[in-house]
Amino acid sequence: MTARGIKVVREHLAKHPAPADVAEKRAQYDRAERVFKTPADVRVERLEGAGVPGEWLVPAGARTDAAVLYLHGGGYVIGSPRSHRHVAAAIASAAGIAVMLPDYRLAPEHPYPAAVDDAVAAYVWLLRRGIAPGRIVIAGDSAGGGLTVATLIAIRQRGRPLPAAGVCISPWVDLTCSAASYTTRAEADPMVTRDGVAEMARLYLAGADAKTPLASPLHADLKGLPPLLIQVGDDEVLLDDSTQLAAQAKAAGVSADVEVWPEMIHVWHWFLPMLDEAQRAVTRIGDFVKGHLRPA
Repeated sequence: MTARGIKVVREHLAKHPAPADVAEKRAQYDRAERVFKTPADVRVERLEGAGVPGEWLVPAGARTDAAVLYLHGGGYVIGSPRSHRHVAAAIASAAGIAVMLPDYRLAPEHPYPAAVDDAVAAYVWLLRRGIAPGRIVIAGDSAGGGLTVATLIAIRQRGRPLPAAGVCISPWVDLTCSAASYTTRAEADPMVTRDGVAEMARLYLAGADAKTPLASPLHADLKGLPPLLIQVGDDEVLLDDSTQLAAQAKAAGVSADVEVWPEMIHVWHWFLPMLDEAQRAVTRIGDFVKGHLRPA
């Protein structure tokens, strides 16, 4: 595929509506690995001894003393390394370091806090592997973007050293699903609806309060977190999740750079083969990662 713009992405989405059944949604999402290929110069290895299944993506010539921990999206209900390998590999190449892509447990089989526990376990494995915390960045998209912030908070709460930075792509950080942009961007967003994410929130929370901080980090104390890069499309219903996260982070003394990309939709990065803006956003993430890794 060649880069042809957001119109082509919207046309593609119109031809492939999401099924209602969870199992079918998972299968549809995972078929991304057939369409969006991993670059030939990125080596894919199975994680061994990490305590969490997943993949280790290593670009040719990548440094081995630094890593990105990438947490895939999918509303805590769908998604896997198969659906997001191409995005994680692109970030690995842009940053010039390896990416750990865990296959964390999903709801409804494994509701909150399983995803948080698995993400923290993956981070601890990186530390045990000998990578210094200042040489690690945690990143994720959608629910994985919210999980990125929740993981940073959980690491802080558990007394572990924090990583160098966090990257949130179209993050879902408020499971109350009450932001104004659910209404103001409803017609513009071809992917996410309030009803759809509210159902995913119900499955993930399994009765827990929607304002639980490690499920909805917008309602958490963000003090002491490392710098954040937040990227969000102007045409997505989760726009306010991003802008409110940035505002609350700054109020807590955290460096937070929020980028609102005109005309872009939810996690436009996922459409790398179709979209110039996807590659530009990934390049920006790579530069951010390289700029925040502490010297070896």
